[in-house]
Amino acid sequence: MGTCAGCVLLAEELSNPPSLSDLRLLHAMSMKVERNAFGRQRESFEHPVNILGLNESFNAVFIRAPIIRTYRNGCKPLGFFEKQVIAAQQGRFLALSFHPELTDDIRLHRYFLEMI
Repeated sequence: MGTCAGCVLLAEELSNPPSLSDLRLLHAMSMKVERNAFGRQRESFEHPVNILGLNESFNAVFIRAPIIRTYRNGCKPLGFFEKQVIAAQQGRFLALSFHPELTDDIRLHRYFLEMI
């Protein structure tokens, strides 16, 4: 499970790679990710989102969050915020744009454990 920066690392491509290109992606998921897509630190926010597999919305904490711009080859979107993909799964990998660990809600952690 990769959250926020971990979502970036799981990708096979970045739409906006950093200027210092010593960042090595894991290429674990067939997706292109845009880093800091919602803005910098001061634009951080919380918002309820719907995630496939969860019965009720999840209060997502977005901090310099990425967006999953494209997905293919078995990478499937699981969650959206304003029509942007913010959660995806491919095989045993789960990518989240937000920080579920900053809430008391353990449903996504439970989902991941059941998934693997």
